[in-house]
Amino acid sequence: MKSVTEIIKEELIKRCENYEKKTNYNYWENHIKYVVKNAKELAQKYNADMEIVELGALLHDIAVPSEYGDIEEHHIYGEKIAEELLTKLKYPREKIELVKKCVLNHRSSTKLNRDSIEEQCVADADVMAHFDCIPDLFSLVYHDKNMNIKEGAEYVKKKLERDFEKLSPTSKEMLKDRYDSIMKILFV
Repeated sequence: MKSVTEIIKEELIKRCENYEKKTNYNYWENHIKYVVKNAKELAQKYNADMEIVELGALLHDIAVPSEYGDIEEHHIYGEKIAEELLTKLKYPREKIELVKKCVLNHRSSTKLNRDSIEEQCVADADVMAHFDCIPDLFSLVYHDKNMNIKEGAEYVKKKLERDFEKLSPTSKEMLKDRYDSIMKILFV
């Protein structure tokens, strides 16, 4: 019998594949799989509830490949989708609420309170994923935003600097060497 996380992962990948057919962007391969990897590492380091963190990471951006609502409010729509999916799977109500908080509070650009270590794990993992898939950021600036080389490089540099500052102190410490290397190699 499949676990809830396996079922959610399969559903998410299916949605990401459908999204890719329309947009030529694979949300699973280019972002979510990195968030899940980082979230699980952080959950272990912080001694957080692994299942809640993994589900929160899997579902944090589900509204985007589901093409549900405005992307700027994907955390709000994602919370609703998470509740629907987990309720259908008869996941315990108290755990659904914890996962929903992870989804709702994952965006570092919003100043929402993170009341649990699980929420912090998902939020930090989302930011850390940007450092795992640097080509994705360059695709954004050169392809999607049509910037020139100098503008695009500056945009990516500033984004990575902002992202690094958004991390919790322990996560920042974990990422420091990689951050320094990326900044030194790409933005001399």
